[in-house]
Amino acid sequence: MERVRRLVPASLTARLVATVVLLVALVGLLVSALTTAALDKRLTGQIDKEVMQSHDRDVRALQHGLPIGGFPDGGGPDIRDARAQGAGTLTAYFTQGASSGIVLTAGGGRKQLTVAELAQLRALPQTDRPTALEVEGLGDYRFLASQVDGITLVTGIAAGEVDDTLATIIAWEALFTLLAVGVAGGLAVVVVRRQLEPLRQVARTAHEVAALPLATGEVGVTARVPESLTDERTEVGQVGSALNVLLGHMESSLDARHRSEQQVRQFVADASHELRTPLATIQGYTELGLRADADPERVLHVLERVQGESRRMTALVEDLLLLARLDAGRPLAREEVDLTHLVLEAVGDARVVAPSHRWQLDLGDEAVVVTGDAQRLHQVVANLLTNARRHTPAGTTVTVAVRGSEDGAVVTVHDDGPGVPAELQPTLFERFTRGDASRTRDSGGAGLGLSLAHAIAAAHGGTLSCASAPGDTTFTLTLPA
Repeated sequence: MERVRRLVPASLTARLVATVVLLVALVGLLVSALTTAALDKRLTGQIDKEVMQSHDRDVRALQHGLPIGGFPDGGGPDIRDARAQGAGTLTAYFTQGASSGIVLTAGGGRKQLTVAELAQLRALPQTDRPTALEVEGLGDYRFLASQVDGITLVTGIAAGEVDDTLATIIAWEALFTLLAVGVAGGLAVVVVRRQLEPLRQVARTAHEVAALPLATGEVGVTARVPESLTDERTEVGQVGSALNVLLGHMESSLDARHRSEQQVRQFVADASHELRTPLATIQGYTELGLRADADPERVLHVLERVQGESRRMTALVEDLLLLARLDAGRPLAREEVDLTHLVLEAVGDARVVAPSHRWQLDLGDEAVVVTGDAQRLHQVVANLLTNARRHTPAGTTVTVAVRGSEDGAVVTVHDDGPGVPAELQPTLFERFTRGDASRTRDSGGAGLGLSLAHAIAAAHGGTLSCASAPGDTTFTLTLPA
């Protein structure tokens, strides 16, 4: 099997050309064989017809044109009187005691058959159709034998011309087949190479893309197969179109990977920065508290500041840990949550923390119940209210509405503050995104609140979106039933 595989060309062009040449050779051989067989049948049929006609003339000559009394000198019929036979015709007579035969030669001459030749002819069967026999010294003949008045009459015509004609035809057929194979091979090389050129262009595009540095960095737009080679009605077009689709998916995947890498780097940098600030504060106050001249009141103040920064750092680490768990797809608690009661508590807390804002509720007649993690859902609503409090001035009206339906629940937080800047809206739910300084009246927070709320909503199978314009900002939280 391995030896056979080695004989098969590796190139598609070579295989196609070899296939074409082989098919032409097989067709040529088949046509030659059929032509030779048809011609052989035709020529043999003509000779058989001549044999039968000659045999009929010999029979009539024997019956009507020869004296009864045996050969010359009284031994039987005299066959020299057989007339109207062509050159190469063989005639022989056999009785129980004697035999005689002649072959007519060109120019009207006669050749007497030998005893050995007559012995071969005597064994011929008597049939209705001529029989082929090669007579030693004479060659191939077609014979017809019959019984006439107790005498066996044999008539034959030489068939050598048929063999010569067939040999000539076979030689010409072989020559023409070789010429056809050679011409077909040359044309096949030209045509196949031309037809496979689009496939080579597709392969060049693939190699060009494969040579790009795709391991790291932003890939951008890679090469594409030309539009002329993406016609779905052709096989090459299907390959080219599929390759373009594959390259598009690859670009999207690599760009997404690059964005993810950039986000991870930015996340690490921001987290390091956020953690460095409280750590630097703790270190500074610790050094201050360790001074020898520090009085008890200053030490107490230092401990309070250290405690505050520690809490801030703890909250940041807990938020980062929660985001990591949500990214890992860890499941949340699944229990019935009274969303209406949850919103009432969150708004009550907000009124205590920010009494300068006007807090309003828009609740339905019946409690809205969903399935989820009560603690995390409370964190989402609290983050939305904190975001509204921090980024709107005093006197802003914040309206929280809860609506339920068969499909789930919707919580909206609307405020009439200055709104979210347009340049900030595309990245509003990304980590460490902070509001513009002109909109912020409290510098607290690490920019994780909205990203946490968005991740918790997604973990519940819901969504969190924002529509904002000056004087009209609405955050919408949707949760499935």
